[in-house]
Formats: sequence, C-alpha cells, structure tokens
Amino acid sequence: MKIILLTVLFFFSCRAAIAQSEGLAINENGKFIYYEVVKQEGTSKDLLKSRLEAYLKKQKNLKLQSVGTDSTVLAKGKFVINKTLLVVSHPSGEVLYNFNAEVKEGKYRFWLSDFGFIPYQRDRYGNFVATTAKAVPLEENPGKLNEGQWKEYRTQTAQYAQDFATKLKQHMANEKEAEIPVPTQKVVSKSW
Repeated sequence: MKIILLTVLFFFSCRAAIAQSEGLAINENGKFIYYEVVKQEGTSKDLLKSRLEAYLKKQKNLKLQSVGTDSTVLAKGKFVINKTLLVVSHPSGEVLYNFNAEVKEGKYRFWLSDFGFIPYQRDRYGNFVATTAKAVPLEENPGKLNEGQWKEYRTQTAQYAQDFATKLKQHMANEKEAEIPVPTQKVVSKSW
C-alpha cells in the first residue's frame, strides 16, 4: 500500500515538475498559459492602453483583433519554431496563440494562451509550408515516438512567451513618450 502511494505521489510530482520546467503554467481548463500582472504606479489607464496598442501595431506576427471600450485588448499571433541539426537550422512548424490584455489605473495584466502547433514540411519547390490549417494544442500528448520533439516545442514556446513578456514590459515602462516631429519650414525663393 505504501509503495502504491509513493508511486502515485512521485508520478504527480514528476508531472508538475515537467510543466514547470517547460515554463508555462496550466490554467483551470488544463491549457498552457503565460500570465502576468504588472503594476506601474502613477500611470493613467489611457496612457497604458495607448502604449499597449502602439506596441501591438509594431509587431509583425501579431494581428490586433479588437480593442474594447472597457480597456481590453485581444490579438492573435504566431511564431516559427526552428529545429537545429549540427549547424543547419530549418523551421519545423509554427505556434499559434491568443494574446489578451486588460488595463486599469496604474496596472495592467496580460496573458498568452491557446497555444497550438502546426507542423511544416517541404513542398516541391523546397519551401517549408504548413501541412494543415488546424493547429494541434500543445497540451495534447503526442505519444512516445514524438515526445522529445513535443517537449522541445513546449520549451521553445515558453521561451518565446518569456521574451515577449520582457519586451512588452520594457515598452510599457518607457517613460519618454514619442514626440511628434515638427516639419521644418522650407523657404522657396522662386515664388513670393
């Protein structure tokens, strides 16, 4: 009886350790999520929202879906996962995700969720293209054959989420606002 109990406890602790080592938390629905709340004392809600919108518009792989009147922002994004063998690297697939953010007076929160993987393959021209339009959730168990690759996809996804969060926080903490350049007056001496 004690052996069974120890085995069960060991199994659950290993599963929790795997999820934490991959860097993504699991929400109440069993999905991977990267969630963070950031406080910025003395910053107005409108300023935080405008900074957030400006950052999202700069991103190439992130499409702004909606900006709510209640200070919510929704976007869909994707990034490519590369596979490296020795020195050569090639894309092995892309990960689709949802970005959600909410802004309040002096703080904001954001989360990346609904991660789904789309594998790539070479087409007849040698380009890497998506094999399907439907993404496989990263939470699914791929089986023993692809377990190592799937773990690497999860690790790269967690690294991307952490890098994305770092860049977003740096942009949102930027004290200096972008100034609109004043156009210089040109003097035309031919017409008067």
